Amino acid sequence: MVKKEKKIKLKGSSFFDKRKPLNKKSKMKNKGLTRGGFFSMTHSLNKSSTRTKKMIKNSNSKPLTNAPKQEVKQRYLPDIIDRRYILIVIIIIFSFGAIFWRLFTIQAMSVDKYKKKLVESTEKIIEGSSTPRGRIYDRNYNLLVDNKAVKTIYYKKPEDITTKEEMELAYKVSSFLKVDYDKLSENMLKNFWYKNNLDKAKEKITKKEWNKYEERKITDDDIYNMIMERITKEELDKYKDEDRKAAYIYYLMNKGYSYAEKIIKNKDVTDSEYAEVSENIETLTGFNTKLGWERVYPNGNYFRSIFGNVSSSTQGIPEEMAKEYIKNGYSMDDRVGISYLEYQYEKYLRGTKAKYRVKNGTNYELIKEGKRGNDIVLSIDINFQKYLEDTLSREVLATKNEINTQYYNRSFVIVANPKNGEILAMAGKQVKRDGKGGYYITDYTPGIITTSVTPGSIVKGASIMVGYKTGAISIGEYQVDECIKIKATPEKCSWRTMGSINDINALAYSSNVYQYKTAIKVGKGVYRYDEALRLDDSAFDKYRSMYSSFGLGVKTGIDLPSESTGYAGKSKLPGHLLDFSIGQYDNYTPIQISQYISTLANGGTRFQPMLLREVYEASDNPKDKFGKKIYTQEPVKLGNVDVEKKYMDRVREGFRAVVSYGLGTTYMGNYQAIGAGKTGTSQSFLDTDDDGKVDTGTISTSFVGYAPYEDPRMSIVVISPDVATANAETTSTINKRLSSEIVNKYFEIYK
Repeated sequence: MVKKEKKIKLKGSSFFDKRKPLNKKSKMKNKGLTRGGFFSMTHSLNKSSTRTKKMIKNSNSKPLTNAPKQEVKQRYLPDIIDRRYILIVIIIIFSFGAIFWRLFTIQAMSVDKYKKKLVESTEKIIEGSSTPRGRIYDRNYNLLVDNKAVKTIYYKKPEDITTKEEMELAYKVSSFLKVDYDKLSENMLKNFWYKNNLDKAKEKITKKEWNKYEERKITDDDIYNMIMERITKEELDKYKDEDRKAAYIYYLMNKGYSYAEKIIKNKDVTDSEYAEVSENIETLTGFNTKLGWERVYPNGNYFRSIFGNVSSSTQGIPEEMAKEYIKNGYSMDDRVGISYLEYQYEKYLRGTKAKYRVKNGTNYELIKEGKRGNDIVLSIDINFQKYLEDTLSREVLATKNEINTQYYNRSFVIVANPKNGEILAMAGKQVKRDGKGGYYITDYTPGIITTSVTPGSIVKGASIMVGYKTGAISIGEYQVDECIKIKATPEKCSWRTMGSINDINALAYSSNVYQYKTAIKVGKGVYRYDEALRLDDSAFDKYRSMYSSFGLGVKTGIDLPSESTGYAGKSKLPGHLLDFSIGQYDNYTPIQISQYISTLANGGTRFQPMLLREVYEASDNPKDKFGKKIYTQEPVKLGNVDVEKKYMDRVREGFRAVVSYGLGTTYMGNYQAIGAGKTGTSQSFLDTDDDGKVDTGTISTSFVGYAPYEDPRMSIVVISPDVATANAETTSTINKRLSSEIVNKYFEIYK
């Protein structure tokens, strides 16, 4: 017989309130739920479900849909609560299971892993001193830069050593170690006095100042600075030479990080000094010896300035570079590249320092050996570079002894591969007075990327291209070469009057007037002799845009730091546009001019000039020169000159005419028949009295060329600024001599 289910409701609204049974049977069921655990709950839930079904089937009951909402809620609350209890229990069981499993994996399966992590988090790991850098080779794998071992005496501070003990060590070491203590500053000596005389130092602070210190109105640093200021000259004068020597050694012992190795001496260390430290390590606590390193150059000073420099072990990271290097994980006492290629390719050349685990105050365990840096291979051919530098030095010195060269002092040469931007050789040489009535030569190769020159007519290839592109002139067009004059300005002429000439001969014989008249058309002007000339200012932008597409007036991207962009004029006067068209307005660096002629030579593709070719890991096998190759420098295409091919071909034909029968017939040496190029002469100005104003006019000359004409493999730039005085009747032929000799040598090497 089926009994009707009695209605029940929750007492209160809390989830944890007990249900109040309405009769004895329901009370017993409630007790079963409370005391019987999980299985009683399940049994109760099943019963509840059965009762629910019977209630629905009971004919005496009202339909569910007709029941009041409150009754429906109260009728199903027991079932809802039962289900929630089961869900909570299941979640708890799974949570504890996951926790137990995690504990099991940590304690039983991953114990070694977490022990290692614990050790790493609590132990102290330190790095050794900077390891040797990678080597540098030329394109034929000839060694250019290497390292050599250097005897070094250093100090590593023991954990529990006292100031007094360090002072005693400094005096002991100073008795046999020769050091240059001229670098001992007054502050260093004052600090030495302070460390030696703490009681006297404290007496220099007044009672009032100590009270302020106790009240935290002044700091430890304030106290120290006041003491340093009050140490008298008389107190310092008591120190003799042996004291000052010990003071300097003490300074070196405490310079930089406390845990780092401090270089005490690594230059001109004698065998006896090295042996004295090596044999007395136990008594000279913290002192030791090792073989350090320094850069050496098997080829002497050839290309030396472009290799750059590395900071010394005492210098560490220069202050102005600290932020950059520290951000990349360096320590202040690391030896780093500080200029040119050493700086540019620091990421490859730097060595990997050894790592040590500190076992106690004085013992260290090697956990990772140091390794020499990666080796880099350059595009430079050192044998060709040597010839170029020797030839350039000889010719610069000879030219300085020619007439009209009182303001001349330097020349530049660059030889590149126009197909990919690789630099094969480059140099700048400067002549200086020796103070004895003669001259000597010094290297000026960095000037190739940092100094700008007035290019002159060599830019006419890009200039005439503006005329073609804008429609100002057409291929084969004739114009009359005659002096022109703008009102209130001097006449502008070519180096001689040429009459009616076409575009090819205008390049071959370097007609200025042809470029002037083309520029007037580009500027949409109307020229009449000795009348005012008005030109559209946008013409300047058209010329600059064309020039920059060849690499003039913009950074070339050469892989060296500190590249300059040259100088761009600001005036928009019509006469300056005419000057601009013949290379007498903006100034460019020699490397920009090299990129310009290489772009013209290859038909209009501008490549980034490059010195790097390859990078190799250092070899672990002494029999192998290199380890694994890790990088190959691919040509970097920066852009294309936006002109039709027929215009590019026309200009190249004009440059061919320059060398074949024009003004550059002997500049390509024995390879005139296959060469092309352009000469340039420009008016330039100097500030000879250093007052910030130009006061003297000079003449600068230049030459750009390439060969073979049909399939160029080399391009050459020769520039000699200020090679003659402004009104000189004769100008040195240094550019012709240099270019012809170097072109001949190139084809002798690269047949």
